[in-house]
Parts: sequence; structure tokens; C-alpha cells
Amino acid sequence: MLAPAREVLRPALLLCLDVHRTPELSGEETRTAGLFADRLTALGFDVTRGVGGHGVVGVLRNGAGPHVWLRAELDALPLTELTGLPYASGNGAMHACGHDLHLAAATGAADLLVRAAGRWRGTLVVLGQPAEETLTGARAMLADGLYERFGRPDAVLAQHAAPLPAGTVAHGTPYAPVTSACAALQVVVHGRGGHAGTPHLTVDPVVTAAAVITRLQTVVSRESAPDDRVVVTVGTVRAGTAVNVVPDTAELGIGVRAATDGALDRAVLAVERIVRAECAASACPREPEVRQVSRAPALWGDPAATAAVRAAHTALFGAARVGVWPPSPASEDFPLYGDAGAALHGEEGVPLVYWMTGTAGAGQWAAAGGRLPPNHSPRFAPDVRAALPPAIDALTVAALDRLAPPPGG
Repeated sequence: MLAPAREVLRPALLLCLDVHRTPELSGEETRTAGLFADRLTALGFDVTRGVGGHGVVGVLRNGAGPHVWLRAELDALPLTELTGLPYASGNGAMHACGHDLHLAAATGAADLLVRAAGRWRGTLVVLGQPAEETLTGARAMLADGLYERFGRPDAVLAQHAAPLPAGTVAHGTPYAPVTSACAALQVVVHGRGGHAGTPHLTVDPVVTAAAVITRLQTVVSRESAPDDRVVVTVGTVRAGTAVNVVPDTAELGIGVRAATDGALDRAVLAVERIVRAECAASACPREPEVRQVSRAPALWGDPAATAAVRAAHTALFGAARVGVWPPSPASEDFPLYGDAGAALHGEEGVPLVYWMTGTAGAGQWAAAGGRLPPNHSPRFAPDVRAALPPAIDALTVAALDRLAPPPGG
């Protein structure tokens, strides 16, 4: 249908490379948001900055019709990049989840839709969301009056980079969530510090934290049904300043994931119970601090809208390049734009459509034997020149499917 012309691809590619080279962490996306906003402004969108933090909202009105939103993410991960790419980041952060590709594809799709304005009617909203990696950005934008200020969407569309061949897409099914529910917990274990040579005069929080870490594995193996697909990860452990000092505290960052929101609730309660029980067993002088720092529900795509967009993608790419994405233990705050976040914006749920887009060039895919470095790896390296054009096209045809045709069209 649409192979993006050079005048569309070039600015999108330059944006992708620039953002990849200069990533910014969640809540710090000042420059990235500015680049994204400037590009939308240049395309003729009415742009609002600073929504829910560094969020960007670009609005293009093209007559009466549906309000269709395209969402992309601004933030990067705290990883040191090891890809060896000539445009690799060197600042200790990394776009290891493809958000740079998402942003570039969104601007490319916006460009194509501006050029194809005679083929559709409605309002197109392009959203640059901050703080997706911390699962806080969507909630912050909604709490800042996103739907009240810019109009309730008739559909919100998003795609996500995945280690698949470039030029392929994959959709979830109506029978399972596309991504899992997730909660992030911050735990502080309180001990009693002292000299390493007199451990009997201390309460060692490091030993207690180690016991917690070991016992947490039973939340999955002994307390959760296999169908719940629960995952518990201790992603950070911080304690101590010297080998001859028993510290006063140990801190754990714990991620909990589950296929359903109910299973997540049960797993989080089990984690809290284990933390408190191990602290009691160690005679810790204070109760532990257990704080939930973020949470996101499971992502369910709207069945009818997803089927329609899948058909549009099949017409574009061919049936062989449109696959089925199995339920993933990865998590997103994208569900908050739909049914899961309805209470935040005082409306009925909004239909969501979410799919995966491939990132590997043909040579890259063949050389890796299908075992590419996954998202969140410091070696995650999409072939941008192969992946960006179909990502632009996929988002464009999805938007056209949800927007109204012109009168007589």
C-alpha cells in the first residue's frame, strides 16, 4: 500500500538514531519529548507539552469522525549499551526496548496520514508517553486530565518492538492477555548494625534479605497454579558499605508478574507475608517497609478492533507475515488507556489495539538462528533500516482502519 517515501523515512530515521544515541530515563525525558514535539509541530499538529510529566500530545483535526490515538513511549532503561552500533548510547542509559523505534514510527505514520488527509476523516492524536518502564507514565497523563483535555478516544493503538523478522507483525488473541499484570515493590529490611567480628551483637539484614530471596521462589513453585503464570524477580539488592561492617538495612526491589489481576493480588500478598515472616524469624528490631511503587493490569486488546486491524495488516503484509503473539509475562501500562483505567477518566473503557512489530533484518535473523538478544538486553539491536518502514506502515494502516473514510469514499 504505502511504502514510506524518502521524505517520510529520512526524518523518522534521523529521529530514531538521535533518540537512540541520547536516551533519557523515566521521568527525565526532557530532550526526547522536545524532539518528538518539534517533529509533530512541523507536521502541522496542535502540540501540548508537559502532560503528566514530560508527556506530549499532538492533535490533528480533519473533519467529523472518530478520535484515534497512536501511543509511543519516550523513556529508556538504566543499562550500559553493548551493541557496538555506531550510534550506540554512551551515557549509561539505553533504548533496549525499542521505544526509539516506536517514536520514529509514530512520527512517520503521522507524516503519512497528513499526506493522505484526503483518505480519512476524524481526529488523530499522537501521544508521546513518559515513564513507561516504571509503569507510572500512563497513570500520570490520565490523572493530568488527558481525556478531559483532548477528547475521549474511540480507539488507542500501539505497537511494540519484538525479536521477530522485520516486516512481520503479531497480534494477541481474544482468549488471553497480550501482556501480564505487574507490580513493583520496594522492601527495606531493618537490622541492627555492628562489627563483622561480633555478629552475635547484631541483627544482620543481609542474611534476612537472603532468606527472603530464597523463600520468594516458593511463591511461584508452591503457591501459584501453573496457569497463573506467576513470575517473581528480585531485580535489585542493596546493602552495606564495607566487608567489616554489618549494615543497619538491606533493600530489595521486587517485581511480581501474573497472567491475571487476581493472580497478581495473591502473589503480592504472598511476597509481603514472606518478607514480614522472615524479618520476624530474624528478630529484626523493626517491621520491614513494603511499598508498592507501581502497578499495571493485564493487557487485553479489544476483540473486534483487533480483528479489524489484523485484517488490515494481513492485506498489507500478506497472511504469512501476520502471526499470533502468545501471552507474554512482559508488562505494560498501556491497559490504563482502556477498560483497566476507566475509573481514572470517569468513562467506559476505550478499545485498545496492540501488536508486536519485528526488528531483525534478514541477514541478522539468519545469523542469529532466530535467537536474537531479547528486549531489555544490553545487546538488543534492531535493524532500524529494515524495521522502521514496515513499522510506519503497520501503524498507518491501523489508524486508517479506525478513522472514517471521506464522504463518498
